[in-house]
Amino acid sequence: MTYPTGQSQMCAECGHEWNPDEAAVEEAGLVVKDANGNVLKDGDDVVMIKDLAVKGAPKALKAGTKVRNIKLVEGGHNIDCRIEGFGAMALKSEFVKKA
Repeated sequence: MTYPTGQSQMCAECGHEWNPDEAAVEEAGLVVKDANGNVLKDGDDVVMIKDLAVKGAPKALKAGTKVRNIKLVEGGHNIDCRIEGFGAMALKSEFVKKA
């Protein structure tokens, strides 16, 4: 049992007040976007857009490398994946585009 109070809603029984638009954003959860602004999901394939040096590896990851079946996680490096020839990696979404 709620009623509108301007831009928000209020519960008539307990007095709790909230903005429905903000509640919808909070319920959406983790939203990760690629370099072009496309929303990524678990299981998507992405392509590297920039050469990235890999610490401790003899060669860099080259632009155009396809990464399959990504997993999204919280944090700065928000993509967990497995790259053929390199193994398990954590990438930043700003260096990939959706394939």
